[in-house]
Amino acid sequence: MTLLEDQAPAKINLTLGILAKRADGYHELSSLVAFAAVGDALSLDMGPALDLAVEGPMAVGAGNLSDNLVLRAARAAQERIERLKFGRFSLTKRLPAGAGLGGGSSDAAAALRLIAKANDLPADDQRLFDAALAVGADVPVCLDPRARLMHGIGEILSGPIALPKLDAVLVFPGVPLATKDVFGHFTLVAGPRRRTRYAETEIPREREALFSYLSNETNDLELAARLVAPVIAEVKDLLAESDARIVRMTGSGSATFALYDNASLAKRAAAKIAKRRPAWWVAATTIA
Repeated sequence: MTLLEDQAPAKINLTLGILAKRADGYHELSSLVAFAAVGDALSLDMGPALDLAVEGPMAVGAGNLSDNLVLRAARAAQERIERLKFGRFSLTKRLPAGAGLGGGSSDAAAALRLIAKANDLPADDQRLFDAALAVGADVPVCLDPRARLMHGIGEILSGPIALPKLDAVLVFPGVPLATKDVFGHFTLVAGPRRRTRYAETEIPREREALFSYLSNETNDLELAARLVAPVIAEVKDLLAESDARIVRMTGSGSATFALYDNASLAKRAAAKIAKRRPAWWVAATTIA
């Protein structure tokens, strides 16, 4: 048997603009997406049957195995590509579910990358992208986990953007949010703020310029998410007490990230918050 392994890094929405609501009920978005050094791990042990085992500190939050996004991604690929070879996936779950960190989407993308390796498929095979989009709107951007712009409902992606490595802290207060619930409140409290897509040419590649740029941007879903999970405000307040340059919710919440000038400041902030709120999930990491 052959064992293949891959990582499924946390997805971070450094910015998130909601542009408009479409006729089909979905929202057009534009987001600068990057990836953290912390994440889940996935392996594929080639064999005769498709299967999945989940372990790790966040395994309980992975939900029903039969509906796990890893298996859904494998089945979506199977529907589009004939005679695929599979086996038993083993997922080590380190990211919390319902946090806006894209853990399940990143797991699904890692599964598709492993399937590509196992079947000698090119990484840019359109059928893999189609399978990713069929599983979820955030899965395509996770297929090649490098910083880039994401538009539409997640299906329109820019090329990779070479961002500087940013020292960061991620905090999840233990309150999972369903994206549909957050969007339900979004329609009540706020309409679109940004009218045009982020342009690749406007994203600074230099550290200080990027901090300045991010400080003028937003996550348009934050107010709606705070109505569902008021604890997000507490998370932001605690992070704001540190020497963070940027503090912002990611995705549809309730996880929040903070960016720092160096790793020492990030580790100090993470340790302080973990001590004050031991029930929260806190990680010092890098984002790029």
